[in-house]
Amino acid sequence: MQVNASSLKDLYSGFNTSFNKGLKTAKLNWQQVAMKVNSTGASENYSWLVDFPGLREWLGDRIVKDLSAGRYVVTNKTFEDTIAVSREKIEDDQYGTYGVIFEQMGNNVAQLPEKLVFGLLKKGETTKCYDDQYFFDSDHQGFDASGSPITVSNHMGGSGTPWYLLDCSQPVKPLVYQERRPFELMSRTDITNDNVFFQNKYIYGTDGRANAGYGLWQLACASKNVLNAANFKAARYALTGQYNSAGDTLPIRATHLVVPPTLEDEARELVNATLINGGESNILSGIVDLIVSPYI
Repeated sequence: MQVNASSLKDLYSGFNTSFNKGLKTAKLNWQQVAMKVNSTGASENYSWLVDFPGLREWLGDRIVKDLSAGRYVVTNKTFEDTIAVSREKIEDDQYGTYGVIFEQMGNNVAQLPEKLVFGLLKKGETTKCYDDQYFFDSDHQGFDASGSPITVSNHMGGSGTPWYLLDCSQPVKPLVYQERRPFELMSRTDITNDNVFFQNKYIYGTDGRANAGYGLWQLACASKNVLNAANFKAARYALTGQYNSAGDTLPIRATHLVVPPTLEDEARELVNATLINGGESNILSGIVDLIVSPYI
């Protein structure tokens, strides 16, 4: 191939097509468990999570919830991936193998929210959320049916492989993915670029700004107990029966079971199999959606 502005433009177009193919073909689950927030600054403050949203009968004056009292900030991070293609590869028409590399780059970009979001579950026992407690903790402040403060746990204990029950039916999700600047493929292929003039290389790269954080702890429950019917039901019941500060029952129900690959077989038998114990009907079949994530 003759290397000139026109051929480099065509080459970029081909690489960009492969990049976008990787973006579109990635198998993703993070949208099920996290709400996407379009960030407008260096960070976002989720102080509005201080109290679970809810209506009350209007008697007397309005009761104003002060959302400025809390401060839970998620700061955006910058991520990049860069590839160099030598001029000789282009001249000798050996650039064809780069298509799959750019497709993988696009796939990696698509997987970033997956990695950030589900990675938060793994770190939930040691990372704080909006109430300044660990996301999975034994002493969150909750409320009873009268609206009085009580201690609430969203960790079932245990010492084995962790698994998680989530309520993802609410507009506010257990987790947050915020995007400040989306990823796109860029190039440095002009002869005036130092990499071309001094190193005889054409540079292609992508970068973007994003991060993930915790939403409402009330919508998530962790367990390190054996994944069986009894422990699943215990975690499921722990999600229900919660109240907000007005004493209203929170409409929480388990919708998703998230497990690592090492628990996939047990999870499928627990919530996907229609028959168990040699022919008995499985009452847990289909009760929740199953997500298997390598990032937890």
